[in-house]
Amino acid sequence: MSPHILIIEDVPEMAELVSLYLKKEDMIATTVSTAEDGLTFLKSTLPDLIVLDLNLPGMSGFDFLKVFRKEYKPTIPVIIVSARDADEDIIKGLGIGADEFVTKPFSPRVLVARIQANLRRHAETEAAVEETLKFGDYTLLLNSCVLKKGTVKIPLSTKEYEVLEYLVKHAGEQLSPENIYNNVWKVQYGDLTAVAVYIQRLRKKIEKDPANPEFIKTVFGMGYRFDV
Repeated sequence: MSPHILIIEDVPEMAELVSLYLKKEDMIATTVSTAEDGLTFLKSTLPDLIVLDLNLPGMSGFDFLKVFRKEYKPTIPVIIVSARDADEDIIKGLGIGADEFVTKPFSPRVLVARIQANLRRHAETEAAVEETLKFGDYTLLLNSCVLKKGTVKIPLSTKEYEVLEYLVKHAGEQLSPENIYNNVWKVQYGDLTAVAVYIQRLRKKIEKDPANPEFIKTVFGMGYRFDV
């Protein structure tokens, strides 16, 4: 899955320029013009990196960064891009959680290179401390709740991930729908057909031939078994 970059910049031409260069490098770019809009965006989506201006209408970039580092995943890289180049501003920005400080005017190509370098460092750091489970070409990143095939992230909903993690952790065991439902949904009574629905979704995402699954096997009369 392509890296998702959030650009918080109130000058439309600047935001569009950075977005254009990022898209040329197969990244997803979302632009907002205020820190408040940035925080609203974060309620539904966590980006892989944030490009942040300081002089914004309403909440400043500094205040946004303080809130972001306090309330959201602390390891997501933030690059400040600002016309403010005083030592005090740079020291303050880095001190409250920015990973880099780039002064305007700047080369868009150089900024993209800095973004790519930060994404690589972040991925390497995450991998160094990540607990993983492997099956076939796939890797489950247990700390990040992410599934990857090689280096490509496979999009999963929260419940899809939880079902898959439970199956992988109990590989080789025969698991009834009741067992899976009780342990994943954390309730004793409910609609057990939900298990079959999520098994079908997972097969479509990880099996070469969902009709003849390699990993998530059906054990007739019993339920399911995950084969590594």
